Amino acid sequence: MKFIIVTGMSGSGKTIALHALEDEGFYCIDNMPVFLVRHFTESLIRENTPGYKLSAIGLDVRADHDGFNEIPEIVKTLKQAGVETEIVSLETEDDILIKRFSETRRKHPLTDQNTKLTAAIKREREILKPLTDNSTIRIDTSNTTLHQLRKQIRDRVARVDGDNMTLQIESFGFKYGAPKDADFVFDVRCLPNPHWQSNLRPLTGKDQPVIEFLEAQQQADDLYHDIRHFVEKWIPAFKADGRSYLTVAVGCTGGQHRSVYMVEKLRAYFEKLDIVMIHSHRELGQ
Repeated sequence: MKFIIVTGMSGSGKTIALHALEDEGFYCIDNMPVFLVRHFTESLIRENTPGYKLSAIGLDVRADHDGFNEIPEIVKTLKQAGVETEIVSLETEDDILIKRFSETRRKHPLTDQNTKLTAAIKREREILKPLTDNSTIRIDTSNTTLHQLRKQIRDRVARVDGDNMTLQIESFGFKYGAPKDADFVFDVRCLPNPHWQSNLRPLTGKDQPVIEFLEAQQQADDLYHDIRHFVEKWIPAFKADGRSYLTVAVGCTGGQHRSVYMVEKLRAYFEKLDIVMIHSHRELGQ
């Protein structure tokens, strides 16, 4: 049995996430009143109804948020009863949220004649803290397309792995902002940049000429082994802590060459180990 709580800022993509879970066979309820959450979860444990073995609810500021402080205790009870439970927090930068509300012309649920959008967003973050501070999976949707978010929900949330921890390794470009959902961020901008080689500029870190260029750099090999050893050393500690996900982000300037190359090397190594692993390249849209 698996139970998912999806939360996050208004405009961060919660509806898309719930739809993606529904497509994966989850019974989903959006904007569930907080006072019903305990009753619903107690019924899940007591009844063990087949139709609800995969369930998800959405919680946000539209609900009576006075009861948000009770959610961590409810999650603890579910886990003690053997229900695989996750709080998924969708995180988005303020300027991106403002842009999205401006483009869609939708009203933020906390705005009124006396409350501007920026103040509403700040207040919303405060209200959601009992949920976001206890989230077990964080997904930064600031630079994520609808298709990318759906894929992340399928790969990171919908799968039923029991006690297995999933390692996610992603490349990104610092010029577009570091991902907020990463547990560890490694900077590979110190490596020689293929961008300054005219024949390599249009290629990516997955192309053989770029691979050969970086393989010839001792720095690249040293940094690869340092990152690999660090991640491999700490995976057991995160597993023992009950974490279902460990997210490692590797960044270069544009997210096209060096970080992609490094993630591909790390992927090739960790795929051989007895762990669940997924990888992605944010700036390549993959």
